[in-house]
Amino acid sequence: MAETQQETVVTLTEAAQEAARRFLAAEEGKVLRVGVTSGGCSGFSYLVTTDVRKEDDLVQRHEGFEVVIDPISRNFLRGSTLDYVDEIGHAGFRFENPQAKSGCGCGMSFDVE
Repeated sequence: MAETQQETVVTLTEAAQEAARRFLAAEEGKVLRVGVTSGGCSGFSYLVTTDVRKEDDLVQRHEGFEVVIDPISRNFLRGSTLDYVDEIGHAGFRFENPQAKSGCGCGMSFDVE
């Protein structure tokens, strides 16, 4: 399987890395997939899930796990930071995306205009 690791598209904070390790601990052979899908109240929605690597995925290696990003999502996520927050009323991954021109209140959808 060909894999590419030419650049860091998404930077993970320490909190995001710790959360990824926890989620993947019970998912043998899985990777953390980050990406975007069309939809959501602002046009695009962020995706964070466990998955298997696909041939055209960009692979970012971290201590104890891998992050994969599909070719289309790379363009939308380039320069982003993925964090994990655990606050009252919200626990989960949160993106900071410099390309997002607008977003919704939930923080999981955005538009690049």
